[in-house]
Amino acid sequence: MKSKHLILLTSIILIFSCKKKSNDDETNALILAALISSPQCSAGDLLNDPCEQFSGGDTTTFDSTESAFDLEAANVVDSKRSIDFQDGNANFNRTWLPSGNSSVAGLGPVFNNRSCQGCHVKDGRGRPPADGTSLSSMLIRLSITGTNPTTGGPVAMTNFGTQLNTEGILEFGSGTQIPKEGTVTITYTEEPGSFPDGETYSLRKPSYTITWNVGGGATQINVANPGQPYHPTSNPSGSYFISPRTAPMVPGLGLLEAIPEATIRSFADVSDSNGDGISGKPNLVWDTTQAKSFLGRFGWKANQPNLNHQNASAFLGDIGLTTPVFPSENCATGQTLCSASPTGNGTNPEISSDRLARVTFYTSLVSVPGRRGWKTEDVRKGKELFIQIGCSSCHIPRIKTGDHSIQEVANQEIRPYTDLLLHDMGDGLSDSRSDFLATGNEWRTTPLWGLGLIERVNGHELLLHDGRARGIQEAILWHGGEAEQSKNNYKVLPKESRTKIISFLKSL
Repeated sequence: MKSKHLILLTSIILIFSCKKKSNDDETNALILAALISSPQCSAGDLLNDPCEQFSGGDTTTFDSTESAFDLEAANVVDSKRSIDFQDGNANFNRTWLPSGNSSVAGLGPVFNNRSCQGCHVKDGRGRPPADGTSLSSMLIRLSITGTNPTTGGPVAMTNFGTQLNTEGILEFGSGTQIPKEGTVTITYTEEPGSFPDGETYSLRKPSYTITWNVGGGATQINVANPGQPYHPTSNPSGSYFISPRTAPMVPGLGLLEAIPEATIRSFADVSDSNGDGISGKPNLVWDTTQAKSFLGRFGWKANQPNLNHQNASAFLGDIGLTTPVFPSENCATGQTLCSASPTGNGTNPEISSDRLARVTFYTSLVSVPGRRGWKTEDVRKGKELFIQIGCSSCHIPRIKTGDHSIQEVANQEIRPYTDLLLHDMGDGLSDSRSDFLATGNEWRTTPLWGLGLIERVNGHELLLHDGRARGIQEAILWHGGEAEQSKNNYKVLPKESRTKIISFLKSL
């Protein structure tokens, strides 16, 4: 294993030198440290992990610059696969235009963004808008009461579907403006609190107001039968559900897909048989291509079964691009102008199976950044405290991937700090919206790798599904439900110990 790592890390340096001409001393030091300390990785307990720094196993890259989330897995050594990776990256970054404009036509008719990169900026984490209105890396899920009888998932909102599209195209040639579905305004109220030692804090609670673009105007949606049960303006309360969600990070997705289903299910304890208060459960979600349910892995509520399905869903819901997985345009019932709008270049689907596969290959092999400062005393103590107060019951530190069609992510020992299960996070974080087996209170355990680099890459540290938390400590303090005890354990720690836990989390 040691020789394997020496060869791998030598390759990292060579590839890194070719791909990036960085003078970042910290990055170079990390690579050198990784090379010097390449140990056996098959032994050691959670507190004394000899390969602590290799968050993504052999895929790990050591870069702490603003490019940290946008690099190819370190163990891609075949030049053809590197070319395929870059081709997928180009499609991920591609800006799409309305039909008739160019070879990259197909945008809309209704959409949220013009590219994958537009939401996942630098392959990093999205955020709520600074002005409270201009959603760019955040979206709003929609649904009404009930369960889809075929898929078991949410029921689409009449006239608006399952996602609020805040943009509509201006048709090339005809000049027809396709109506957007609405706009969102986010406001916050502060909820002050204090630790037992007297230190104060404040949590901000978001509130969402949707201005529905309905009416008789040329650029509005003509809602048929205004008295119907789910008309947003006549039945504004309790008739529909919303779920705000920021764009998650891209690194490590292929590794998460490679975790064996049996491993994920082994973490579950739905009835809390061991009495520890943790009762994670898997989500079972619909795979359109196979017309049956599978274990959910991706999305804030683990509502996507695999990366290909996730990418196809995002192409349609976020950009308005059809694929072989979802070949019909994203036009909700009653949106006549949207339904009449031509497809991109007259082709259907607008994203071919080959292009979709290239993007999926790319998103499977975006590397996880290696740890920084993992050997420092404060970080080591912070990890010990993280485990002691119960955080590692859900944020599982170390997992082994299994077989996978993409060889680089197969059979890797990784450190994602997740169990990929749903957990009740309390009423404070509830969106009151079911998503397959996930209730309003339940959310998938977010992987923590890369957490400490979000501010460097994306210029903010806004966390949780809706970006309400202004940093790691606020995110911890929003935990409730199954995580209530761990949160309370954190709160009673002396400030010095709380700071060490934050230092540990920032090293991930």
